[in-house]
Order: sequence, then structure tokens, then C-alpha cells
Amino acid sequence: MKETQSFSSTEFAVMQWAEARGIYKNGTALGQASKTVEEACELLIAIAKDDKAEIADAIGDVMVTLVNVGVLTDLDVRQCFYNAYKVIEPRNGYMNENGVFVKSE
Repeated sequence: MKETQSFSSTEFAVMQWAEARGIYKNGTALGQASKTVEEACELLIAIAKDDKAEIADAIGDVMVTLVNVGVLTDLDVRQCFYNAYKVIEPRNGYMNENGVFVKSE
């Protein structure tokens, strides 16, 4: 069985880790957002190589940076996630030839 814990528990652990390393005291939302882009690029490379371990690592790294952006901008990442879902939930559209969902206007 895979080791896992709730999103909230992991989010809290990430926040403690970042606090202990001075990310919230000395870091910036822009700096963490830049790190998110860097990690997202690593995700793209891992997907292109079909490297499951690196894909999993990059997804986790992106999520860590997004939690940090949330803290630094005083936004709850879980609420942001939920709000985004509520916006996309009623959308209709189609999958294009590149495997990308295109919403209908």
C-alpha cells in the first residue's frame, strides 16, 4: 500500500518546512511563482521522457511551490483549487488533436 496522507496534513507540513527555512520571512510570491514555472518545465520534460518517477516528483514540487505562493499572498490554496473547479465544472468543449481540452464559448 502506498504511503499517503490528507492534502491538508501535507499542506501543513509543507508550510512548517517553508517557515523553518525562512521562505515566508525572506521569500516572495514572485520568487515562488518563478520556482513553480521552473518545476512545471521539469514536469514537461519528465512527461516527454515518460519518466513516471520524475513526473511524480515534479507534480509534488509544483504543488509545494503553489502552497508557498498561497501563503505569501494570503490565499488558501485549497479554496483556490475549489474555486477553479467550480468555474470549470459546467464547461463544455472538445478534445483537440493534441489532446488538449478546448472549452466552448
